[in-house]
Amino acid sequence: MAADKDAGDTILLISSDGEHFNVPAAAASMSQLVSNMIEDDCTENGVPLPNVTSKVLAKIIDYCVKHAAAGDAAAVEEENKELKSFDAEFIDVDKTMLYDLLLASNFMNIKSLLDLACQRTADLIKGKSPEQIRKEFGIKNDFTPEEEEEIREENSWAFK
Repeated sequence: MAADKDAGDTILLISSDGEHFNVPAAAASMSQLVSNMIEDDCTENGVPLPNVTSKVLAKIIDYCVKHAAAGDAAAVEEENKELKSFDAEFIDVDKTMLYDLLLASNFMNIKSLLDLACQRTADLIKGKSPEQIRKEFGIKNDFTPEEEEEIREENSWAFK
């Protein structure tokens, strides 16, 4: 019988590289993908996550466990500060992990984590020129100088 969201139940999550993680159902349910599988009684043999490596999944589980625990507690201001502090430290990762978290949180449909990762990405590009952004993210400029000038003219308001 599949687990439900009761406190003692766990859900088996299986990473793309075959590692198994037993996760409290409340934490696993932060993922809408997993939550839907729980509701459909499809978790008996575990939930395979073909797009999520064990390294990224372990980090996501830390996030979900912390947030699920905070969701159970009364929403006191001190807990909110602690959660914000946790989030700030959690998302302070290298770009590779940030991209992996973006992709995995999107695939697993964990809105709060996706929002956090998107905000971190936005913070990395805020106030930078297109050239600085290209350098920061290793993006090749595939526009000809003429095409780039045309785009700059059409969107001059964005370059002020």
